[in-house]
Amino acid sequence: MYRATTKGVQVTVIPRFAPERSDPERGQYFWAYTIEILNLGVDTVQLKSRHWIITDALGRVQEVRGAGVVGEQPVLPPGGHFEYTSGVPLPTSTGIMEGSYSLMTTSGESFDAEVPAFSLDVPGEARTLN
Repeated sequence: MYRATTKGVQVTVIPRFAPERSDPERGQYFWAYTIEILNLGVDTVQLKSRHWIITDALGRVQEVRGAGVVGEQPVLPPGGHFEYTSGVPLPTSTGIMEGSYSLMTTSGESFDAEVPAFSLDVPGEARTLN
């Protein structure tokens, strides 16, 4: 489990290798990850967009930007939370992923909440990140 808190917004990530969606002989590896976003602050916030930085074991970087998460732009009142599961493919058996969510308060203040860097590893494989 990986966790970071920015301005009262706590992001927790739990990654899981998905062997049923992977084909190592063809250089295809897939991870699912579950993310919980919890508003520990006093202001209601809305998740507007996401930014991911995905790095494979050979150091190749892919950036992904988009509106919301899983087709939603959830609104989180104080104490509210939102949880979703998504996935990421890689051509290598290890990698790392990190990013941020762009959030806006009801008063119009925008800020980025950190998504902590989390490791993508096939169980039993040595970690290699060049």
